[in-house]
Amino acid sequence: MAAPGSCALWSYCGRGWSRAMRGCQLLGLRSSWPGDLLSARLLSQEKRAAETHFGFETVSEEEKGGKGSSDSPAPTTRVAGITVYQVFESVAKKYDVMNDMMSLGIHRVWKDLLLWKMHPLPGTQLLDVAGGTGDIAFRFLNYVQSQHQRKQKRQLRAQQNLSWEEIAKEYQNEEDSLGGSRVVVCDINKEMLKVGKQKALAQGYRAGLAWVLGDAEELPFDDDKFDIYTIAFGIRNVTHIDQALQEAHRVLKPGGRFLCLEFSQVNNPLISRLYDLYSFQVIPVLGEVIAGDWKSYQYLVESIRRFPSQEEFKDMIEDAGFHKVTYESLTSGIVAIHSGFKL
Repeated sequence: MAAPGSCALWSYCGRGWSRAMRGCQLLGLRSSWPGDLLSARLLSQEKRAAETHFGFETVSEEEKGGKGSSDSPAPTTRVAGITVYQVFESVAKKYDVMNDMMSLGIHRVWKDLLLWKMHPLPGTQLLDVAGGTGDIAFRFLNYVQSQHQRKQKRQLRAQQNLSWEEIAKEYQNEEDSLGGSRVVVCDINKEMLKVGKQKALAQGYRAGLAWVLGDAEELPFDDDKFDIYTIAFGIRNVTHIDQALQEAHRVLKPGGRFLCLEFSQVNNPLISRLYDLYSFQVIPVLGEVIAGDWKSYQYLVESIRRFPSQEEFKDMIEDAGFHKVTYESLTSGIVAIHSGFKL
């Protein structure tokens, strides 16, 4: 049985609550206690859903992207002075040099292994997303050209009656030197694409190569268009990774393959400690000394640590609709190659 004081307090509070409810009714407002709690919870969830990570910071999705429109010279939002768009706009000119310095050149081996795993055949239509500087695209063109040339030699050996002119014509047909293969490089950053185009001209890549300004979350391509989709060291910078994966699935042909080369979680405790020390104490310093940009490389290091583990990312790829999803960890898990098929 409640004490008299408690009853009085309850009665007082009850009268206050009744008056508050009547006031709401007079103002034309309707209240439902369970509904109010649910509404508050939904608003809180919506707020969290509109937030994402920028390295170790929590920011709004708009602030992280900060991409601006395709004709905008620079993004308009900033986080700690930079956005993802500005990170890559800033590092574009020194991107290749810094990749060599940060990875001690091992990134070249990782990318070669990606092409080896891809094993494209002449006639393959490749979409390379976030591939602005062309590293994957150029390797692809070299690979399919080599494959096509070997095929040509086998055919020419089998046709002993061809004249010298016919043989020369076969080798001089630049448009057919790739066997019908084509790569489209898609990147959201104009500065990265600019660097890639300059490299292509300098290294003599012309045939079978196209450059497109586009967003991984909203690709400007038709459904079922490409045989292979690649993204190397780019998907961790996407605001909605699940949406980018769904777009990858959409643009691939049935039977097409998704391949992602990305930093991952180190599976050796000793190497993990050394890797953390190098990442946080050395890489930003290199960024400042070589590229004059500490913040961008600090963000890149932090973004690696925030990216899902190999198993978690495998689950995300499967959730996007891919089948036969596998991954291979390289260099003790510093990076991993993820593979999946659209069936």
